[in-house]
Amino acid sequence: MKKIMYLWSSAILLIACDSRTYEEISDNTPITVPVRYNTEVKTIVDNNCLGCHGAGSFKPLTTYTDVKNNIEGILDRIQRANGDLQKMPQGGSLSQTQINTFIKWKADGLTEN
Repeated sequence: MKKIMYLWSSAILLIACDSRTYEEISDNTPITVPVRYNTEVKTIVDNNCLGCHGAGSFKPLTTYTDVKNNIEGILDRIQRANGDLQKMPQGGSLSQTQINTFIKWKADGLTEN
């Protein structure tokens, strides 16, 4: 009886395992609507960047102009590999959708409103 239970448990465990790749499970859906700073980008910056890049910091990202003028550096830092000491945000990572939002915002012309 123990062998049957062991085999049954093993079979269930193997069936439950999933071998999808990161690309298959990540939300990498293309953004098709225009991205604007005030409606999409500002929320990401407020929630993920202002802890270190608030007013008075060495590189503030508190205004539309701050973020717009630093978009190249932001894109470079948020897209770095995990483990890279210059990856932002420090100690974390934006979701692929959030990264795509910055990329699309730049492609759309860095619109504010």
